[in-house]
Amino acid sequence: MKDIKVYNVIFPIWILLFFPPILFVMLIGNFLIDSLVIIVCFYLFKLVNTQQNLKTFYRKSILKVWLFGFTADMIGAMSLFGLLMGSDMLGLPNDLINAISYDPFSHPLAVMIIVFFIMVSAFFIFLFNYKVTFRKLIGEKALRIKVALAIAIITMPWTFLLPTKWFYNF
Repeated sequence: MKDIKVYNVIFPIWILLFFPPILFVMLIGNFLIDSLVIIVCFYLFKLVNTQQNLKTFYRKSILKVWLFGFTADMIGAMSLFGLLMGSDMLGLPNDLINAISYDPFSHPLAVMIIVFFIMVSAFFIFLFNYKVTFRKLIGEKALRIKVALAIAIITMPWTFLLPTKWFYNF
């Protein structure tokens, strides 16, 4: 009888430590919100006059809007995480770090810092959509700016402001 090797084709359950289940819910939620925003922008900015129908416009843009949005959110989140990791080196007080990490509304500066990183994400959402997603779909630059800006403002990661303490028992 031959030696049979069976390789594990299912990822180990501990990998979920790095990709928590909430991530999948968040990805689906972001996809639905991005879909709704694309559809609203199509009608709000009268993109029907650009020789495209909604189905074509949606099909050509949704995956890019969604993936670039997630990428931009990760850029903002990782930048904020980097600030927290370098807080000792920067001499940030513990009450500010705790506020950023657990309850932004307990410290005014924490809210301002988090809003800054939300804006970093929004900038990248705008940039990716303006330069890549809609570059060929919307020829008129002013209209492309409006659509990319609307998507950036509506889909920026407002959830950064949610207090983490709501989700954990300390």
